[in-house]
Amino acid sequence: MTKNKLYRDCGCGRRDFLRQGLYGLGVTAALPVFFRESSTALAMQALAGAQETHPDRIMVVLELSGGNDGLNTVVPYGNDEYYRLRPSLAVPTRAVLPIDDDLGFNPQLRGLSQLYDEGQVAIINGCGYPNPTMSHFTAMDWWHSGVPHQAEQLGWVGRLADAVRPTAQENYIVNITTKMANAVRAGVHAPVVFNDPERFQRQGSDTALMAANELGMKTPETGASDVLGFVESISRNAATGSVLVREAISNYATPVDYGDGGDSTSLPNVAALIDGGLPTRFYYVNYGGFDHHSNQDASHTRLLLGLGDALRGFFQDMERIGRADDVAMMIFSEFGRRPGQNASNGTDHGTAGPMFILGKNVKGGLYGAYPSLTDLDVIFGYEDGNLKFTTDFRRVYATMIKEWMGYDDTETLLRGDFAPLGVFA
Repeated sequence: MTKNKLYRDCGCGRRDFLRQGLYGLGVTAALPVFFRESSTALAMQALAGAQETHPDRIMVVLELSGGNDGLNTVVPYGNDEYYRLRPSLAVPTRAVLPIDDDLGFNPQLRGLSQLYDEGQVAIINGCGYPNPTMSHFTAMDWWHSGVPHQAEQLGWVGRLADAVRPTAQENYIVNITTKMANAVRAGVHAPVVFNDPERFQRQGSDTALMAANELGMKTPETGASDVLGFVESISRNAATGSVLVREAISNYATPVDYGDGGDSTSLPNVAALIDGGLPTRFYYVNYGGFDHHSNQDASHTRLLLGLGDALRGFFQDMERIGRADDVAMMIFSEFGRRPGQNASNGTDHGTAGPMFILGKNVKGGLYGAYPSLTDLDVIFGYEDGNLKFTTDFRRVYATMIKEWMGYDDTETLLRGDFAPLGVFA
C-alpha cells in the first residue's frame, strides 16, 4: 500500500496522518525530549478530541473460529428436510430447547436459552455475504475487515474505535488472544493484546508504523535509523496501563459460575477488566475449535455447552457489578457448515450461519429469515448445495456501530449502505 493511499484512506493530509499514526503508538509523554519539542509533536498535541455519543457503553465481540455449525446451533427441528440431510447428526426433536414451533436451541445451550427467555438475545438468521469463500483464512479476513472481496488494511472494530474516539486512549481496545485479530487493527489506537495477563504486549498499528517511517525516527542514543526499535521502546513506555490489566484480573473474584467454557472464552477476564474500571470500550475474544469435518457430535456438544454457560455467567456478572446496561455482545463465526452431513459423521465448510447480539438493552427475538434447506446454492462444485444467505453480516455490524455505539456514518466505515436491524430498545 502506498503512502498516498494511506493518506486518502484515513481522510487526512500528511500532517494529520503522521499525528494520528503517532497516537496509534500511544505516544504522549513517552516521547524523548528531542521529539516532544519538534513542530510535529506540537501539532500532534493540538489534535482535538471528539465527544463520544455513549461514553459508558462497551462492545464485546466473541469470535467462534473454525466455522460453527449453525444448523445444529439454532436447530430447524420443525423441518423434515433437516433430519433427512443429517440422519445421525441432527439434534433429536425431543431434545431441542424450543424457540418457536420451527426453531430451537441445541440442548447444550441452556445458558443462552435462558438469556433468550429473558429477552436478552437477538438471533440473526442466515448471515453471510455475496460470492462467499470457504477458506478459513480468506473468510476470516473478510469478516475482520468488514469489506469482503476488497483489500482493507484496518479492521472494522479498529476503524470504529478510531471514529468514535479519534485521539489515542490507553487500553481503549483489548484483544484477549495469542495473536492480534485483524478486526482490531486501528490507525489511532494500539490494542492491548494478551492471552496470559502476566505476559502481554501492545501492538502498534500499521498507520503508526508508517508514521514512524515517514519521520525517519532515530534512536537518540545512537542516531541510527531503527524504526522498529524505537517503536518498541515507545510501546514499552506507553504500556504502563498493563499494570492495571494485571491488577484487575488478579484482584477479581466472583461468585458467578461460568462453567467449563469460562477460561476458553476469556469472558471472566473481560468481566474482571470491566469491573476494574478500565477505559476499554472494545473487547475482542476468541473461542475456537469449531471445524468439525469428522465425529462432530461430541466435540460440538462440548463447545456449545461451554459457550452457553459462559455467556450466562458473563451477563449474570455484569448484573452483579452494575454494568449490565452498559455492555452488549456480538457473536459470529467465519462461515456455517454444509446442510448435509458427510461420510465421516461431520460437516464440511459451508456458507450462511446465525449471528447473535446479547445484552440487557436488546430487543430479543428472531431477525432475518432462516435459510431454506431445499433452495440451495450449487457453488464450488458441490452438487448438493449450500445455504443461501438471507442477511448480510454487515447489517449486524451496522447495528452494533450505529444503534449501540452511536456512530451514525456506517456507510463510510463499512464501505457501503447496510441498514441496521433495529435490535436495540
